[in-house]
Amino acid sequence: MGAESQPITVLKGVGPKLAQKLERLGLLTAQDALFHLPFRYQDRTRVVPLGSLQPGQAAVVVGDIELTDVAFRGRRNLICRISDGTGFLSLRFFHFSNAQKENLVRGRTLRCYGEVRAGRDGPEMIHPEYQFIDDAEPETESALTPVYPTTEGVHQLSTRNLVQQAVDSILPAIKEWLPQSILDDLGLPNLRQALLTVHRPSPEEDVALLEAGRHPAQQRLVFEELLAHHLSMQRLRERQRKHEAPVMKGAHELQDALLANMPFSLTGAQQRVLDEIRMDLAEPHPMQRLVQGDVGSGKTIVAALAALEAVEAGYQVAIMAPTELLAEQHLNNFRHWLDPLRIPVARLSGSLKNRERQSVLEAMATGTVKVIVGTHALFQEGVSFAHLGLIIVDEQHRFGVHQRLALREKGLDDGRAPHQLIMTATPIPRTLAQTIYADLDVSTIDELPPGRKPVETVVIPDTRRAEVVQRVQSACQEGRQAYWVCPLIEESETLQLQTATDTEAALRAALPDIKVALVHGRMKPLEKERAMAAFKSGETDLLVATTVIEVGVDVPNASLMIIENSERLGLSQLHQLRGRVGRGADKSSCVLMYQAPLSEFARQRLAAMRETNDGFEIARRDMELRGPGEMLGTRQTGMQQFHIADIVRDRELLPKVRAAAKVLQSDFPERVQPIIERWIGQRQDYADV
Repeated sequence: MGAESQPITVLKGVGPKLAQKLERLGLLTAQDALFHLPFRYQDRTRVVPLGSLQPGQAAVVVGDIELTDVAFRGRRNLICRISDGTGFLSLRFFHFSNAQKENLVRGRTLRCYGEVRAGRDGPEMIHPEYQFIDDAEPETESALTPVYPTTEGVHQLSTRNLVQQAVDSILPAIKEWLPQSILDDLGLPNLRQALLTVHRPSPEEDVALLEAGRHPAQQRLVFEELLAHHLSMQRLRERQRKHEAPVMKGAHELQDALLANMPFSLTGAQQRVLDEIRMDLAEPHPMQRLVQGDVGSGKTIVAALAALEAVEAGYQVAIMAPTELLAEQHLNNFRHWLDPLRIPVARLSGSLKNRERQSVLEAMATGTVKVIVGTHALFQEGVSFAHLGLIIVDEQHRFGVHQRLALREKGLDDGRAPHQLIMTATPIPRTLAQTIYADLDVSTIDELPPGRKPVETVVIPDTRRAEVVQRVQSACQEGRQAYWVCPLIEESETLQLQTATDTEAALRAALPDIKVALVHGRMKPLEKERAMAAFKSGETDLLVATTVIEVGVDVPNASLMIIENSERLGLSQLHQLRGRVGRGADKSSCVLMYQAPLSEFARQRLAAMRETNDGFEIARRDMELRGPGEMLGTRQTGMQQFHIADIVRDRELLPKVRAAAKVLQSDFPERVQPIIERWIGQRQDYADV
């Protein structure tokens, strides 16, 4: 067995129990430990005199024990006082044993590391790391001390010890898979040198560069991780393309019929993307296309036209949305467009009553229903299709790769796989899309339909709430409608619901002549649908809502959006919410209320909202401010998480990553799998389909 594939249990001190805990960190082999990288560093290379310690400072100190005592200050504390001639320091332990207390005796010398804080009796450290150095010269570390991600039941010291063992035993045998030509082009250190620097940086290394992830040693590792990601997604793409798919070369009669009924023509961008989809559907292998476009750019009508191509060819279409509310919105849109063409549209969701659900399942299995809209309920057990030819997935970043593949598996018919069309209103720059969605072809609808007016955005403190309420009253009295959004507070659904309920009550009292309604995540789907239908039909003037209305809701008469606590939301979410207005003929406005004081990040986000309505520009700024993980939902099941790479920070490497991938695939194909295994390991299972 090669050094790279030895199980983690070859490392000293790793038994079955610890191995189980390490698996939560993705550490299955000894090599995984070597690629478990620090997220920050501590400088333990010099001893700091006790007399010069400052609160908040993390430091190594050496001192003689003067006294050890158990004190009661609300709870039992073990307090050990040390001095070194320049000052003294108290070490405080809340969890301790008798043996520990008996070892900390007067006259012994300790070397400690911890963060200094101001205690009631002078400087102190809480639960510092310490060791006895009686009669020995105090040792200092020769390198900066790495701090590693850990998990419950695994101490930082244990993690550090395992990684350092791997550095000693595995690193000398580690293979360099990048060809010399690529290494020369990069001008970065080789793999061994990079790993040694990252795990044992000398005191001369630039800590600021290391902590920012921009040190050349880290960039060498980042490059290989991005390359592994790109290669695995390309492999997924190749394997999917090996499947056969139904060929859909219709005369576009249904599409033409729908377009003839439309009160508007497609924009140039919509037509271009539709042509790309038509070409894909005519191929004998599965379409895998991502359509990204700004809020209101008309992605849904393009999806409906794609669906009609499949229906005309005799196949079923599944449309998957991330929430019941968005599924309901799609159902309404598709019925509005397809009912006149006599194409039945059904819904499958978790909220259906048993009898209704059985009826829909039967219609799907027999093929009597052609278009089925639903949530993740579409890929649960017991759901089958007669002839699934096309899957449309909305808001791709809310679903993991596994979920898309599970739906595709349901559509396998005589070995043929359905086509896939994926839509997102979280547009990202093309270079990043080519990396994150390397298994997909990317189409962009970069043109808004004529008549869509930019939404005027104002940012005001919540101390001016009375003015905002007055503005809502004026808009509603003029026959227009408004949203009042209460976003999530401290991740508490209960608190969020209370806030929304209180806000609705306060607005009812302040606006007695205006019909106010409430929509929130805890409502039963039917209640929610009724409330939304009443708002859409104009029975309700003002809709107080939690962020459940973030995507998909289309009420042309709504021209005013109020967002409370807007400083708590990310840019893309704010932009999605703002996109709910500006859909009709009236000039629309969005009021972002905030609670002072604003953090610098919040100030930048709100300024960006005021300055631009362009979703691509918003997305670019959002990724710079927040990083890609939160925005793209890469924590979702099946999506890859990066150990060290950050696609925003490291985006300059992306063109070189793509070029290197081509070189490896053409000249060194035997090196592709080892690179993928090294960085993705067990997480590549979704690529093996």
